[in-house]
This record gives sequence, C-alpha cells and structure tokens, in this order.
Amino acid sequence: MTEKISLTIRDSKSARWTALVILSFTMFAAYMFTEIISPLKPILERSYAWDSSDFGVVASSYGLFNVFFIMLLIVGVLLDKFGIRFSTIGSVLIMIIGGAIKYIAFKGAFSTTETINVLGLWHIKEQVFYASVGYALFGVGCEYAGITVSKAIVKWFKGREMALAMGMQVAIARIGSFVPLAFGAYIAQIKGVPFWILCGVLLLVLGLGAFVYYNIMDKKLDKQVGLQNDNDSTSDEFKISDLSVIFKNRGFWLIAILCVLFYSAVFPFYKYGPDLMVNKFGVSEKWAGVLPSLVPFGTMILTPFFGSFYDKRGKGASIMILGAFLLIIVHVIFYLPFITSVVAAFFNVLLLGIAFSLVPSAMWPSVPKIIPEKQLGSAYAAIFWIQNFGLWGIPLLIGVVLDKTNPGIAAAKAAGQNITYDYQKTWIIFVVLTLVALLVAFMLKAEDKKKGYGLELPNMKK
Repeated sequence: MTEKISLTIRDSKSARWTALVILSFTMFAAYMFTEIISPLKPILERSYAWDSSDFGVVASSYGLFNVFFIMLLIVGVLLDKFGIRFSTIGSVLIMIIGGAIKYIAFKGAFSTTETINVLGLWHIKEQVFYASVGYALFGVGCEYAGITVSKAIVKWFKGREMALAMGMQVAIARIGSFVPLAFGAYIAQIKGVPFWILCGVLLLVLGLGAFVYYNIMDKKLDKQVGLQNDNDSTSDEFKISDLSVIFKNRGFWLIAILCVLFYSAVFPFYKYGPDLMVNKFGVSEKWAGVLPSLVPFGTMILTPFFGSFYDKRGKGASIMILGAFLLIIVHVIFYLPFITSVVAAFFNVLLLGIAFSLVPSAMWPSVPKIIPEKQLGSAYAAIFWIQNFGLWGIPLLIGVVLDKTNPGIAAAKAAGQNITYDYQKTWIIFVVLTLVALLVAFMLKAEDKKKGYGLELPNMKK
C-alpha cells in the first residue's frame, strides 16, 4: 500500500508518453514554421525579385536575436528560475507574435523594392527586413520552447526511456519539417505565399492550446512530488553563478561545438537543398522540396530507434562519431560536379537522414550525464545559443557566396530566363563543417573516457 501511495503520474507509462505527445505537437508546429519558406527560393526570386542574398538574410535571421542579444541565455535562466509551465506559455506566445510579423511582411504591407538602411551600414529591402525581424523573434520563441521541452522530458523520463523519448519528440517535431519541404512549394504556387505562411501561424496557435493542456499535467505531477511552486527539480535552487560552472566544463563545450557544426551542416540544407535540386538535378520548382523532405521523414523512424539503442546499450559517443562520418560522405557527394542524377540525390538524401538521426539521438540525452539537473535548462540554452551562431551565419554565408560565384543569375531568373546556379564552390562550406565535426566527435569520446561521464553507458537503470 505504501508503494502505491508514493507513485506519481510519471510512473504511469501512458501518462508520461501522453505528456510527451502533447509537448511534441507544439514542436511539430514550430518546426513547420521554421521551414515554411525553405522550398520557396525559386518562387520568391520570381515573384518578389529576391536574390540569394535576400533569401540568405531571411533564412539566417532565425538566430539573429538569439546570438547578438543573447536571448537564448536569457530564456535559459528564465526556465531554470521560473520553471517549465511559465516557459511553455512564454515561448509559444513569442513564436506566434514573430510568425504574425512574418506573415504581414509577405501579405503586402511592406515594399518589395524600397530599402531600409540598417545602422547606416546595410541597405535591405523593406519586405526582407520585416520578414527577418518576424523570423528572428520567432526563432527566440522556438529555441526557448526547444530547451523547455528538453528539460520537461528529462523531468518525466529520467532513469526511464529518456533517449527514446527525446528521439520520439524529435521524430514528431520533424514531421513539421517534412510537411513544408514536401508540399510547401506546391501550396504556395496554388494559394500564394502569404496563405501558406498564415497556415503556419494558425498551427502555432493550436500549439499554444497543447502547451496549456500539458501545464495541467505538469502541475499535477509537481503536487504529487511535493513541490510547492513551479520549480522543476528537487535539487538546489538555480543561481546565476551556476553559469560559470557550465562554461568551465570541457565536456559541455565539446558537445556544444559538435552541435553547432553538425546542425550547421544540416539545417541550412533545408533552406538551400530544394534550390540545389532545381539547379543541379533538374527537379521541377513545384516539387523542389520533395527530396530534402526525406531527411526529416527518415529521422521520424530512425531517431527513436537509435535513441532506444542508446537507452539499452549505450555507445553514445560512438553513435555521434558514426553520424559525423556519414555526413562527410553526404556533402562530398553533393559537392562533386559530375553527380547530377536524381537517383543519386535520392539515395544521398536517405544517407543524410540516417546521419541526422544518429547524432541528435545520442547528443541531447548525453547532456544530463555531463551537467547537473538544476543547471540543465541553462546548459541546453547555452548549447542552443552556440548552435544559433551557425544557424545565423551559415545560411547568410551560403547566400552571399552563391551570389558572388554566380553573378547576374538572380537578375536573369527574375527576368524569366531559364538559367541555373552553380553550387559547387558554395558546397565546400558544408564539406569543411563536416570534417571538423568528426574531429570534435572523436575529442568528445576521448574526454568521456578521461572524465567518466558515462556517454558509452546505457541510460536505463536496471
């Protein structure tokens, strides 16, 4: 009888997995809006007279506030200080406001030809500027939601199926990436770009409802474990000084650097992969995102599988090494100019999906082995902040390099000429990122062996 009384709802398998699905739905909505214009680059060039630099500015703006206003570190502290329930609602409201601004920019409220002088240094088209501001604000909310969901999963699944749960969350969320990549260009051509963006904003509103429902479950759990406030751990209260402990941890830095390198070699592919398919492999604009959409589609299946393997068998550091190695092969194949077969592109994208399943399935569940739980929200926030340097810088760099190495192409496309970009020199950026990622993965395994973090050990307690 005593044992039954001491049980909480997280001891119920159905309850904790229900909580996971609810959390994952909002992340599905967030991932969908993240890639809402990714397959639209050829359409935007033709309809709004954008060039690759314009597209790169908007694509890179996701991480703008997170990086330069250190918003991710700020929201990480908010998460650890005020808890999961405060952070779920705050994060999704920020996403909705940012998404609405981006929708208004494409709806026609701002000029597509007039420019804005930013800080007296840079002239940006008015529409591009406001679309970037909206996307940057959305990026703050999306990353805030991401670290909140990660901490919530640790709260519900620590000592249980944690890596599998994180893998399932990623899998459900990445269906959100799959949808716009596979169908976004088709819908935008029929209904228009503003309509398609509005669909994403409305889905975020539904995500707000999902987070509200999760909060009811979270409050019940806190009552059962005897917590009197919205603090999310029975460990000591988080202090600002704990940030110095995180930043002095070499293992933290290796995971953070691996994260920024790995994600910088994958997420910008969502932005430029569809355009690569049109220009190098001859795919129709309407279906440009179909092949890149196979990456998140593959991760839906494989990430939970690799997460379950890590839970039961361990080998987290080795899994990250394998994923980084496969990513090198993928980008070398995309780089080689003589490989232009759609069939080759198809199989290469499948390989990218495998690589993209391996690293996150082991990386995120490894963080709680390195960082104490009371500092976990700030640790995830710091990793996401470092990752956002790549999410800001790499898409912008690719857009600029693409224009510089293909002078006059954007203007010719806007004039209706059937002419293609040469992506070869631009793709060297991805190849270099993956080579360095593999080196860092080996360094992380060596650090684990030295410090005994247990990255090679199973997560589940026997």
